Order: sequence, then structure tokens, then C-alpha cells
Amino acid sequence: ACAIEGSGIDMVMGIGGAPEGVLAAAALRCLGGEMQGRLWPKDEEDIQRAQKMGITDVNKLLTLDDLVKTDDIFFAATGITEGPLLKGVTFTSNGATTHTVVMRGKTGTVRFIEAKHYFAKKPKYAIKGAIPEEK
Repeated sequence: ACAIEGSGIDMVMGIGGAPEGVLAAAALRCLGGEMQGRLWPKDEEDIQRAQKMGITDVNKLLTLDDLVKTDDIFFAATGITEGPLLKGVTFTSNGATTHTVVMRGKTGTVRFIEAKHYFAKKPKYAIKGAIPEEK
């Protein structure tokens, strides 16, 4: 909820993997926020992996622009468990409700979507056993 007006959250600090850092940067880029990060390689293999992706200095302090170089970006997230920004999945007798945020970098548009999912109309590719079987 950081960088969302009225959230009451001004700053977030944390640690995570590089993919999570890029996802956070994408969301903040859409919201007009800022961030700084640093790689924290565990071993030589992590350093070599970063270098293969074009990172020459694994100790460099990375800015938002280092992580996301354009405003031509979209970000979407759906809550699984309850959080400060999104509600978690809730189940009903015939389906589930999800809450999603979708953001666009170019326009700064932020959309919140509440979706109803009806298990009786589940697609054929749904994983067997993941949802209750129809009777």
C-alpha cells in the first residue's frame, strides 16, 4: 500500500530476491513512487548469474530507473491472503471472490477489481481436486 494516497503507509523496507525487487519496482513505477535496492548474492553462482544478465557491479545501489527503465509497464496482483492493499480469497458455497489491483505506468491508472468465480462454470483445464466437484 506504500505510495497509494490515503494508505497511511509512507515507506516500506524489506529483503527479497531480485525478481521480487523488480515486481516491487514495477508497481512503484506505476504509482510514481521511488525505491532503492541492492543485490545480495549468496555465493559466486549468484554473482555469475547477475553478470550474465548484464549487471557488472553487484554491489551497486540500484534505483527505480535501474530496475524499470520505462513507463510502458503494467502491474497486476491478486490477493491470496488478507493484506493492507488487497483482501484475500474468500470462498462461498458455489465459488470464490478475489480482489485484484491493476496499474498502468503511462497513465498512472490504478484499478481495483472484485471478481466472482463460479465453480460450476470452471474451465475444463481446472486442476482436478483443486475445487469441489459438481454433484
